[in-house]
Amino acid sequence: MSSPSAPSSSAAPRSELLDDPIAVTLLRKSLPVAGGMLAMMSFNLVDTWFVSRLGTAPLAGVAFTFPVVFTVISLAIGLGIGTSAVVARRLGQGDHEAVRERATDAGLLAVGVGLVVSLLGLATLEPLFGLLGADATLMPHIHDYMGVWYLGAAAMIVPRVLNSVLRAHGNTRITGLMMAMAALVNGVLDPLLIFGPGPLPALGVQGAALATVISWTLMTLGLVRYPRLRRLFVWQAFGWRRLARSWSELSRIAAPAALTSVFTPIAMALVTRVVASHGHTAVAGYGVGTRLEAISQIAVLALSMTLSPLVSQNAGAGQLARVRRAIFGCFGFVLTWQLLVWALLQGLAPWLVASYAESDAVGEVLRTFLWLVPLGLGAQGVVILSVSSLNALHRPALAMRLSVVRLFVLTVPLAWLGGWLGGPEGIFAGLLAANLLMAGLAWWQLRLVLDQSSGGESAA
Repeated sequence: MSSPSAPSSSAAPRSELLDDPIAVTLLRKSLPVAGGMLAMMSFNLVDTWFVSRLGTAPLAGVAFTFPVVFTVISLAIGLGIGTSAVVARRLGQGDHEAVRERATDAGLLAVGVGLVVSLLGLATLEPLFGLLGADATLMPHIHDYMGVWYLGAAAMIVPRVLNSVLRAHGNTRITGLMMAMAALVNGVLDPLLIFGPGPLPALGVQGAALATVISWTLMTLGLVRYPRLRRLFVWQAFGWRRLARSWSELSRIAAPAALTSVFTPIAMALVTRVVASHGHTAVAGYGVGTRLEAISQIAVLALSMTLSPLVSQNAGAGQLARVRRAIFGCFGFVLTWQLLVWALLQGLAPWLVASYAESDAVGEVLRTFLWLVPLGLGAQGVVILSVSSLNALHRPALAMRLSVVRLFVLTVPLAWLGGWLGGPEGIFAGLLAANLLMAGLAWWQLRLVLDQSSGGESAA
């Protein structure tokens, strides 16, 4: 039998997400996630900064690995979304035995996916990157980096799933702390392993990959040793039937979520191609703008990760009126918040242009980007929260369809049309229009789902 303390570990956060004031709960849960996400953003920035000191070829080689790394991370994100939605709903239903089974089996699935990625990645390393366009000059650096990184693939996937289990219980403090600690370890290890000061060997790009693997491995060990998480692991009644049942339930949400994560960089690559047709200055200004845009969306992304378990738990408990208040309250918040962020960016625009634009032409593109694109980030936040909520409501197919429409029916075509009509300014206007149109569609679809779930209950 499972330990008697397990149910109590599940029950405490259940009351918090089901009964505490919505706004206060989401704020309290989102702040640690936002801090952890900022820390995670530092991984690539820190690695890139140190690797750039090795020369152009090593830097280009590591840059070639980003699409593959992001694909693996997309798998991990999909598994995490599926895990959070399933575990949180079971918590809302009060089925604590199923909670422990799903949490345990999700961790095992993450380990299995990590091992498959390691084996396939090592077996196809040179053919894959050759297909991506890497030449003989870059291949040794790619081999050095990914040869180490692939060995630690499970360490990249397992923590994201375990963190999702904790978030499903309403525990975001530990997940944020773990992410911050991993980023700190990576920052300390990078110069030691890359350059090898003193008696340490200089490992070059292998050192950068090893620092990342060690950091994520330590996070995995820390999570596995965390008492409240350990009490959720259950091995009684373990067998292939249980695994098949758990993995089937998880994959119904995880698979579409992972595909959606992969679609995003594909669409952004297509938009970049459209921008590139207008010259290097357009690409430079757009590149700086997109990095500022990512930072501007931290609050929305953190909120999407904390809203999801709240929605799942309350839907599982049949508290659909509370689900409706939470979702539409978050819509109002992100629209207001992102409008304030837009105003802040306008105030900072002269300094940002002076700091990041290498010429007046680039500065003009960046200024236009900052004026138009961030104006639609509130609408984009509505779409992000809608997709997250639909996954939490176990409607992953609809969530994926909305993402496909946003990326490939609106964003890419409107960016191309705008570029054809008005150059870079037209592209940015197209991105703004795509976000505004998609927000209306996502809001409408989510209202329909909630009305159907509540038997036509009037909108709050």
